[in-house]
Amino acid sequence: MRTRTAHEQRVYPLSTQQVIHWTEDGRAHTAHWRSESGAPPPRRVEVADDRMAADLAYRLSCEGTALLWRGDFQGARQLLSALARRVDRGPHRARGRRTPAESPAEAFHQHRRTQSRRARVLGMLLVPLDGDFGVPLRRAPDVREACREAYGPASRPSVTSLRELLGLIGAYEWRRKGVEVPALGGDRVHPHYGVFSPVRGEYVDLVAEAPLPSRELAFDIGTGTGVLAAVLARRGIARVVATDQDARALACARENVARLGLSGQVEVVEADLFPPGRAPLVVCNPPWVPARPSSPVEYAVYDPGSRMLHGFLDGLAGHLAPGGEGWLILSDLAEHLGLRPRAKLLAAFDAAGLRVVGRLDTRPVHPRALDPADPLHTARAAEVTSLWRLTAA
Repeated sequence: MRTRTAHEQRVYPLSTQQVIHWTEDGRAHTAHWRSESGAPPPRRVEVADDRMAADLAYRLSCEGTALLWRGDFQGARQLLSALARRVDRGPHRARGRRTPAESPAEAFHQHRRTQSRRARVLGMLLVPLDGDFGVPLRRAPDVREACREAYGPASRPSVTSLRELLGLIGAYEWRRKGVEVPALGGDRVHPHYGVFSPVRGEYVDLVAEAPLPSRELAFDIGTGTGVLAAVLARRGIARVVATDQDARALACARENVARLGLSGQVEVVEADLFPPGRAPLVVCNPPWVPARPSSPVEYAVYDPGSRMLHGFLDGLAGHLAPGGEGWLILSDLAEHLGLRPRAKLLAAFDAAGLRVVGRLDTRPVHPRALDPADPLHTARAAEVTSLWRLTAA
């Protein structure tokens, strides 16, 4: 799945414009507020440490009071886990008692509301960062390199949520270790922070298996980590032009292409969907679910109004060389959730002047597809990911 294009411009305020205020030891304090989700700085902030009970912390967080941690870093992690257990129990119902949704679409929206509330409450536990991204707390890990890779150069003291900081640490480990890609012979792709990791490999395998219409030139639209461009190059396509609008994705793709020794075949360019010209093969793996994301990184999964999908389809015929193919890699999860009927997708093909000449299907094997406790299990268990082979009608 892909990072956003210009069709999904970020609607969140830039964190560089935000300041958080609090009172400590009788004095007013301010710091730069960091939030990759675009959440505004909390209006109410209390200083907290290891003496604060989890129940009190949960009540304050639910009421919208943020807790700026001054205790032991590992104690903060334990408190975050305690808050997560309380959130997951739900505010007004006993464990295991969940109101059944009336439809798959309602189950999805109910799930999203639950996720949103969980993120909001857990985001209320805050930690300080020094001007060099050091964490001035006891037993805190060295997160300076992880922060620099996500935020850029350090400049001034700041505050962020512990949940976001732990996400940065996890992303740093993903980037350092990389993700093994069987379609690349086991070579690894290294995702940057904020760029969707190709951990769901079934869509990559489809691109590795589909019959190539040409080995001359291909466009990879919304390249993200660059994994599909790399697969196409490894399959022998002489030149691949990979596009994206997101600065992190562009840097990530270029780094991965260089690591894999493919810089002579793959050119990564900034473009709104299509680069200039036509190609015998144009590939796109847009976000699969037509819903509004709650953070920038979710643009790889959620495509509001299917704007990227329609942007690709509407422009595809004009960028195909005579006899060329467009490969649309798309899950039907939205269909099983009642968010986009199959008939609507087929009508979009017709409206764009496209004809289906073939389709390859595969089923996901990720853990959530096999977990009956997942709120969306019925839809996930039925999900099929397809590579649609399209030509100009």
